[in-house]
Amino acid sequence: MSRKFPEILTGLAVIAVAAVFLVYALGRAQALGGAGYPLRAQFSDIGGLTVGSNVKLGGVIIGHVAAESLDPQTYAAVVKLQINDGVKLPADSSASISSDGLLGGNYVGISPGGDDNMLQPGQAFAVTQSAINIENLLGQFIFNMGKSGGSNQGASQQSGAVPGPAAPAASNQAALPGTPGAK
Repeated sequence: MSRKFPEILTGLAVIAVAAVFLVYALGRAQALGGAGYPLRAQFSDIGGLTVGSNVKLGGVIIGHVAAESLDPQTYAAVVKLQINDGVKLPADSSASISSDGLLGGNYVGISPGGDDNMLQPGQAFAVTQSAINIENLLGQFIFNMGKSGGSNQGASQQSGAVPGPAAPAASNQAALPGTPGAK
């Protein structure tokens, strides 16, 4: 019996830690799905945006992404946002998907408009901007650099310019005494 006591104690400790984690996870899930009002935004590409990602206005977190779905008619990504109750957004506000950096996650950035009317719960943003894929941009840049690297030599021949003798290089050395051109 004395040999099994440490095993029982270890098992109880593991169960207690699991229970604490479960309570924390349930509290976090309720915090994400709790207070606030829903708004919708439709994007052609949401990149790495996930449920639970932040919604920011001026760098301040004002909500989170509550759900993502696909519109079967337009094949666009529909994102449901949960905005904090204290934040009212003008009806002509826009939503864009931005990145926290090269290694950071994506978030929805809100740019407020100037309309006197406010977005009502359940309404959608009229103007949205999809995620920018950094990998595609870098690939296009590298591809374009490779194409333009060897094209300068043939450019003068294609434009009709006739290659002529090279102009003599200017010398920075002073003329030696006794040579023509010396003063």
